[in-house]
Amino acid sequence: MQTLTTELPASRVPIWLWAASSLGVLWNVFGVYQFAGTFTPAGQAAMTAGMTDAQAALYLALPAWISVVFAVGVFGGLVGSVALALRRRLAVHVLVASLVGYILLFAGDAWYGVFAAIPSQLAILAVVVLIAAGLFWTARIAARRGLLR
Repeated sequence: MQTLTTELPASRVPIWLWAASSLGVLWNVFGVYQFAGTFTPAGQAAMTAGMTDAQAALYLALPAWISVVFAVGVFGGLVGSVALALRRRLAVHVLVASLVGYILLFAGDAWYGVFAAIPSQLAILAVVVLIAAGLFWTARIAARRGLLR
């Protein structure tokens, strides 16, 4: 007697799911690298390179909660992308937490005047939020189509 399974063989997983999760992992590994660099003098110097003294002072004086939501965004994005690659339903929940972290980071940067002082940061963070939203959206679609377990 043959049993029915809802599990798709790896060869039947849509290419878009593999592509999104793989690119998500790579993107978020880079994000973890960026995040880790904010805690070292060399990393802070690299992050503030090209900034005026006033811009660097503003950037380095941001409150600790900014680093916390950055961590939620980046580590949530990495764990969520790995979960998506492994086709785990947990990816949806972790990726929404990542998106919320990045939205709070965006709001914090706007509130503390980072975008006014460093206009390029607006474009960078907007792309980050869009990618986080895309990963969350991908996980939701995969879950609705029964591709996650």
